[in-house]
Amino acid sequence: MRAAWYTQQGAAQDVLRLGEQPTPEAGAGEVRVRLRTSGVNPSDWKVRRGGFGRGLSAPLIIPHSDGAGDIDAVGPGVTGRAHGERVWIWNGQWKRPHGTAADYIVVPSAQAAPLPDGVDYVHGACLGIPAFTALQAVRLAGIAPGAAVLVQGGAGSVAHYAIQIAKLRGATVYTTVSSAAKAAHAAAAGADASIDYRSEDVAARLRDLTEGRGVDAVIEVDLTRNARLYPAIVRPHGRVVVYGMTAPETALPALWMMQNSVSLVPFLIYEISSGDRTAGLAEIADLLKGGRLRHTVAKRLPLERIAAAHDLVESGEAIGNVVLDL
Repeated sequence: MRAAWYTQQGAAQDVLRLGEQPTPEAGAGEVRVRLRTSGVNPSDWKVRRGGFGRGLSAPLIIPHSDGAGDIDAVGPGVTGRAHGERVWIWNGQWKRPHGTAADYIVVPSAQAAPLPDGVDYVHGACLGIPAFTALQAVRLAGIAPGAAVLVQGGAGSVAHYAIQIAKLRGATVYTTVSSAAKAAHAAAAGADASIDYRSEDVAARLRDLTEGRGVDAVIEVDLTRNARLYPAIVRPHGRVVVYGMTAPETALPALWMMQNSVSLVPFLIYEISSGDRTAGLAEIADLLKGGRLRHTVAKRLPLERIAAAHDLVESGEAIGNVVLDL
C-alpha cells in the first residue's frame, strides 16, 4: 500500500517519506479500512518533532490518528460490520505505529465509527480529535442554558466545534482570536463576541461584555499562557476545562482557585473513560445525522504533500482543518 512515514524525528521536509509499505490484515476483533482521507492535527507535528521529550514509539511511524473511508475487511469475531460501510477513525495512531496517512489502516472495530451518508469523507477526517475534543470539553464544562463561556483560540479546529456545541446547549459564547479573519470565522461558528488578544485587554473586555460577572466556564487551549487571567474572568464556582498547554509545568493562581471553588479539569482526548467515549460517540452520531455541525476545511492536499500539510498546521495560520486526500 502507499503510505507516508518517518523513522526519525525532525522537520517535516527532512523526515517524512512516501512510498510502499505492507498492506495490513485485519486480526481478531479488527476491521480494515480503505482510507479516503487523513486528518492532520497539532499533535501529529508535535510528536514528529519530539515535543515534550517524546521519542519514537516504534522504528517506523505512519502518522495521523484521524481519517475516514470504507471497511474492506472484517476480522474474526467481529459482528455487525459490513464490507463497504462508511466510517471515521478515532485514535488511529494512538499507542500504535501505523496511523491514517496510508491507503489502509487496521483498527479495533469500535474505533471505526459509522459515517452517515450525508457526511463527506473530508469532514469525517475532522472528527476524531477536533470535534471529539470539543464535545468532551463542553461536556466536562457542564454547560447549561444561559451559561457564559469563554472558548480560547476561537479560530482553532477544536474551538470551532466547541463554539458550535456550546451554542447548541444554550450558552453565550465569547472567544479570543488574533485577527479580523479569525473573528469572522468564530462568528460563523456562532460566537457572540470575539476579543483580539493581540490588541485588547482580554480580562477588561470580558468583564465589559459580561457586565463584570465573568464567565461560568473556560475551554482552554493554552493553560500555560492564560492561567494568569482566571482571577479576573472566571466567576466563583466556575470551571476551567483544559485540553492544551505549551509547557509541561504551569503556575496557577491556586489560592484564588481554592477561595472561589474554581475547578480545573484537564483531559487528554486519547485517554477519556470508556463511558465518556461511548456517550461522546453517540452524541457525535446524533449531531452528524441532524446536520448540526459546521465543518471547515482550510486546505485539502494529496498524500504526496504531507510535509506541506504538517508545516501548514505547525504554522498555526490555517483557519480550519488540514486534510489529505488518499
